[in-house]
This record gives sequence, C-alpha cells and structure tokens, in this order.
Amino acid sequence: MKPAIALAIIVLFAPLVAAQPQPSSDAGYAASVRARWNGIKRNIAGSAQAMPEAQFAFKPTPEVRTFGQLLGHLANEHYMFCSAMKGEKNPFEAVDFEKKTTKAEFVKDMNDSIAYCDAAYAAMKDDPKLLAPLAPNRRDSAFSSALLNVTHDSEHYGNLVTYLRLKGIVPPSSQPSR
Repeated sequence: MKPAIALAIIVLFAPLVAAQPQPSSDAGYAASVRARWNGIKRNIAGSAQAMPEAQFAFKPTPEVRTFGQLLGHLANEHYMFCSAMKGEKNPFEAVDFEKKTTKAEFVKDMNDSIAYCDAAYAAMKDDPKLLAPLAPNRRDSAFSSALLNVTHDSEHYGNLVTYLRLKGIVPPSSQPSR
C-alpha cells in the first residue's frame, strides 16, 4: 500500500512542480551586471538627448567638467573598460572625447561607445574565465572591468542628474514609465 500512496503523491504533485517558473537562461552574475549596464546606458544616453545644445558647455562651478565633458569622459572610459572586457587594445586610446564641442558629437560618441560596450556585455557568460586575471601580474578580470564600468557610469550619472536638474530638466530615471 505504501508504494501506491507514494505514486499517488507523485502523480498529484508533479504538475505543480512542473508549473513552477524555471530559472531564466540569462541568470547569474554575468546577467546581473549586464542588466545593470542596460539600465545605466539608457539613463546616460537619455541624459545626452535631454540636455539642449546650448547647455553642453554648462558647469555648475569652474572646478568641474562641463556637461559635454562628462559625456566625453564616459565615452573614454567605455572604450577603456570594454576593450579590457573584450581582451583587445582600446581602439580609441589616442582620442579624448572630452575635447568635442557640439551636442551632435557628444551624442554620437556616447552612442558609439555604448554600442562598443554592448558587444562586450552580450558576450559575457558565467564562466571561470570571466573572473580570471586579464593578464599576468594584474588583479582585474573581465567581470571586474564590467562591474567597474557600470559603477563608474552610475557615479557620473549622478553628476548628469544634478546638471539636468539645475537646468530644470527631469532626468531619464525620474521620467514616468511608458
């Protein structure tokens, strides 16, 4: 009789177990940092679009970067961090995107640097190689570069928010969802 009860329990509960949500195929530490990248890149790109052309030279005090220079700084860093993630030389090592002057240039450079990083984040998989040092005598890994890029962007997004708010513009992260 005991085997019949066990079989009945299995038959009764099997559909419930099968109906449980299955873990996403895009789960884990690589997916987590990729999700953070996807969020912050939208806010950074949205900030660039939101600020009027005339305000790209704005800086709240003489000691800090202009709005445009902040975007240029982020583009510089995107290429630095994401080239490390890709295991390749920075393709724009000799370029300083902070020196651009127009909104069109800053927006294009930002979008191009985001596209470059998108490829690096898309290729990330939970794999021990992702955590391995990038080179002998280095402590950083592709994962730490990805995480540092997201952290760095998040820190500077805070600056961009302040600049936008000082100009009466609601930043992307405070805009109503569509």
